Amino acid sequence: MAVQGLDVGESAPLLEQDSSENIVGGSAVDGVAISRSQANGEQIQNSYRSSKSTDARLGTTAQDQGESYDNVPKEKRQLGSDTLSFCLLYPCLHVLPPHCPGLFSAAFLIFNRVIGTGIYATPSNILRASGSVGVALIMWLVGALIAACGTAVYIDLGTGLPRSGGEKNYLEFIYRRPKFMATCIFTVYTLIMGTATANSVVFSEYLLHAFAIEPTYFHTRLVAFCCLTFVCFIHGTCLKWGLRVQNTLAAFKLVVLALISFSGILSLAGVPAFRVKPEYEQPDNFRWHKFWEGSGTGMNAFVSGLYNVIWQVLILELRCHFANVLRSRSFIGYSNANYALSEVKDPVRTIKKAAPLAMISVSMVYLFINVAYFAVVSKTDILESRRIVAALYFRNLFGTTTERALSGFISLSTLGNLLAGQFSQGRVIQELGREGILPYAYFFASNKPFNAPLAGLFTQYLVSCTFLLAVPPGDAYLFLISLSSYSLSLINMLVALGLLLLYSRAYKAWDWNPPFSAPKIIILLFFLSNVFLVFVPFLPPKQGKHGTYKDLPYWAHPVGGFAISLFGVAYWYLWSVWLPKKNGYKLQRKWVLQDDGVSRSVFKKIPVGEVGGQDEARESS
Repeated sequence: MAVQGLDVGESAPLLEQDSSENIVGGSAVDGVAISRSQANGEQIQNSYRSSKSTDARLGTTAQDQGESYDNVPKEKRQLGSDTLSFCLLYPCLHVLPPHCPGLFSAAFLIFNRVIGTGIYATPSNILRASGSVGVALIMWLVGALIAACGTAVYIDLGTGLPRSGGEKNYLEFIYRRPKFMATCIFTVYTLIMGTATANSVVFSEYLLHAFAIEPTYFHTRLVAFCCLTFVCFIHGTCLKWGLRVQNTLAAFKLVVLALISFSGILSLAGVPAFRVKPEYEQPDNFRWHKFWEGSGTGMNAFVSGLYNVIWQVLILELRCHFANVLRSRSFIGYSNANYALSEVKDPVRTIKKAAPLAMISVSMVYLFINVAYFAVVSKTDILESRRIVAALYFRNLFGTTTERALSGFISLSTLGNLLAGQFSQGRVIQELGREGILPYAYFFASNKPFNAPLAGLFTQYLVSCTFLLAVPPGDAYLFLISLSSYSLSLINMLVALGLLLLYSRAYKAWDWNPPFSAPKIIILLFFLSNVFLVFVPFLPPKQGKHGTYKDLPYWAHPVGGFAISLFGVAYWYLWSVWLPKKNGYKLQRKWVLQDDGVSRSVFKKIPVGEVGGQDEARESS
């Protein structure tokens, strides 16, 4: 790949080399490092304020738009440039302000990621844990409040560091010592958290049911493999069409869920055309004493239900008589746009509007869908039937013939979830390539040949296919899926803790002052909720009840979640400490500009003697 070298000392004076360390810290922000030292961190903040005052002459600021915070060319910012899908869906779009397409694309990126399959089956598990309809609805409201806390945390961080990468940027900015250890550890977690295996299997099962095809192991894996291949292909080679399909599925999902909610409310209101068919049990869930009947009296029941709202476990029985536990993250996905902010036009302004818009829409959909379910399906049916609650809903209102149509819709909903998730994961791996730490970093950092991060998407595709085809059903598969969910809880806990530190007196010198600041109580609540999710899996299950696994210990995935960080630590030590000492060199960083207009960093191995000579020359000058 042809690159143009940028001399660190001349073209980017804030990237002054620190010869006392093996690694010169940083990740690219406007061609400037996010340094791992407090002194350089202050220089960056001063530079940022300087660019803000310069841009003010044009009527905008870097904080308003955020595009100058990462030197991705404007034409490379894809979210906001594609209006075709919106013109098809919204005939009046041409009268909206120019930034609206980018706003809707970013909002749909979040909406698609949050709503997958959970809302169609999760309510029965929540009701089972809570005991009553009233407490179940309260749990959904509490889940929405926790998600709102998470949304505020990620808006705070996203407006302060408006570039692709999400938690990668936040962790390396906050946890600066040892240099690059946070980035190396996060790299390992990224491959685990970004796997699309579970959702591809769910997509496969519902699609096979929609076409009345027997869901054998071979059929399920084949369709799931084709799904993963399609997602990688369309986002890696046909970026604009990938966005169009993704946005169209999100809009379709929103419309259908709204219609389901509306029909349930009409049934509750007694409209004749929407009454429950007489051959099924008539629901009576909203009379006051029925509304609270069966409420759990202990905190244990409430906590169990709340945990299911946030990390819901869905047990799907496959034809080959084994159970796969797939974690449907009912409110997880609010950070999805943060992973692709370098491709958003006016990222600061967009994320401040798109994230609340998406999460308010999700919360309203969840609440009204649950009301619709309880209006149409009796509590006894929900608790005793082995079918998902959405299937019972369609059966009671429209008859059993609509069940296959429901399966088709759920498969499309899952496909939208997969497209949104992999779109973002490809950008995260690309940002790790731009960091210069990965082997063959230039390969992962490039947008060639299709102006898309094909290398990052293909890497995640290989990981997902490996989990899908090489990991046998049973405990091993359940362990990997549970490990993915648990790893995200760990990362969220560290991110929330880091943001609390940025607002503390000890970090005041870092001058963290983003365009949007989340209230400290909100950050604290989000931190505590993730502490709960991190440590609860270490508690043994109740006596007489099986844990997640048949043979593995119940604590396998939380211990594994902590253990995989050791791989990142080992790579960091080998690359940045042991090899430089053994071979007598130090690592110095240079910024280079790729011929696609995007910068990345490279590390040069400088013999120790030459580093000393450079230090003397710098001191004399």
